[in-house]
Order: sequence, then C-alpha cells, then structure tokens
Amino acid sequence: MLMIFGYPAPLMFGQLLLGLINGAFYALLSLGLAVIFGMLNIVNFAHGALFMLGAFVAWGLLEFLGIGYWPALILAPIIVGAFGLLLEKTLISRLYKLDHLYGLLLTFGLALIIEGIARNEFGSSGMPYRIPDALQGAMNLGFMFLPVYRGWVVVASAVMCLATWLVIEKTSLGATLRAATENAPLVQAFGINVPRMISLTYAGGVALAAFAGVLAAPIYSVNPNMGSNLIIVVFAVVVIGGMGSILGSIVTGFGLGIIEGLTKVFYPQGSATVIFVVMVIVLLARPAGLFGKNA
Repeated sequence: MLMIFGYPAPLMFGQLLLGLINGAFYALLSLGLAVIFGMLNIVNFAHGALFMLGAFVAWGLLEFLGIGYWPALILAPIIVGAFGLLLEKTLISRLYKLDHLYGLLLTFGLALIIEGIARNEFGSSGMPYRIPDALQGAMNLGFMFLPVYRGWVVVASAVMCLATWLVIEKTSLGATLRAATENAPLVQAFGINVPRMISLTYAGGVALAAFAGVLAAPIYSVNPNMGSNLIIVVFAVVVIGGMGSILGSIVTGFGLGIIEGLTKVFYPQGSATVIFVVMVIVLLARPAGLFGKNA
C-alpha cells in the first residue's frame, strides 16, 4: 500500500477530500458574510440560520411540491434571498449608522428566532435529503474513490466563489457598489438608487448562504442546528482572511478546510481547535487578517 509520511495514501486523500468539502462550505458562507460586512458594515450573525433555511426550503420544495434538487438549487437561494431582503428593509436598514454591536445583537436574535421556529416545527433529529440521480455513485481515481456528489460540491462552490469575486472586483456594477459604500451621496448624485443597491447586496449575501445550504442538504441531515454548528468557525475564517475581504474569504475558507482535514490525520485531538489556533497566530502577526486592510 502506498504510504505518505507514514500514513496510508487512501487515509490522507480521504481526509484531504473531507477538508475540501468543509472548506467549500466555509468559503461560501464566509464569502456571504464578507459581502455583507464589506459592503454594508453589518456583522450578520443570522448567516448560519439563513444557511439552515436554504436547506429547509430545498427539503420543503421536494417534500410538499415535488420540486427536485436542480430547480431547488436556483429557487431556494431566490426565496431565502427575498426573505433576507424583507429583513433588510424592515429591520437591518435601521442600524447602518449605529455601532456594530447593535447589528450583531439584532442578527443574533434573528438567528435564535429562525432556529427556534424550525426546531418547534420539525424537531431536532433532522430529515434526509436524497442525492440527485445524476450525482450518485463514486469515481475510481486509482488512489481513492471519489463520491461524485462531494466532488460536485467542491466544484460548484469554487465556481460560485469565483463568479462572486469577478462581479464585485472586476465589473462596473461591483465598482459602483464599492463606491456607494465609501460615498453614498456622491454615487446617488449620478442617479443611482443606493438604498436599493444596498438592499440587493444584503439579499445576495443571504442567497449565497442559502445556496450553500442546498449543497449541504444531501451531505448533512436537514436540521435546525446545522447552521449554528458552522457559524462560529465561519466567523473565524472571515477574521483570518480579513473582515470584508472577498478574496480573503475564498482562499482562507478552502485553505483552512484542508488544514483541518490534514490535522485529523496527524493530530486528531487538535482538529476541532486548529482553526482557532491559526486565528490567534494570524491576529498576533497581522490584526487586520491575511487579506484585510489596516485601518
């Protein structure tokens, strides 16, 4: 059997795959957080609950309407994004000029409400969500068997992250949005509806969380706790990459997922805390994060 650093190759590659899958969710969720914080200056603690809501919407579409995975991958982010737009219009828009603490407390309360309603209605045991037929089975790569769906999750996440980065950093729309966050009155003087743009930005960040939730539904059971189990780690990823940094969230999300996966091979006891150890080291060396801008 092929050995790598004294460990069986299938074990190493298997943990690397698990790390990539976790990294895919870290990247997508931290990307949504970075978009919302970087553009709106709101610490969105409800992001994990909205991730969970995306999985529940996909499950509900299948259970009650017979709408399968592929349409749900489009419909669920739109539905949850519309819900996020409602939250932004009615609650979050009132906090833009206040201290970050108010936004954190409000979104934390929203997360508790959303998760509590889901728990009361569906319980905590979770419901299965079937992998679509086209993505079932596994591919023999020679050195390991790759489950097709898990490979799809990594590819879909990477494509969505790249597309979001290109829109924000390389298009005129992204440039206008960044300008609006720096000097809203000047941008509005050119006839651009800045409040509407900000609302749609929040909805877009929420839709990214819901997209991740649909991807996660066949891997994890659809349950009210699936977002709260991830959100603390995702916030650590955002801090390491740099608050508000789009590229930092993507690179750090995938990178830390791989580090976490390999830690399970070399030092399993440290796999639950390795991300937080990295966060401490990074903040001591560079308080703004790896890709963040110093104040």
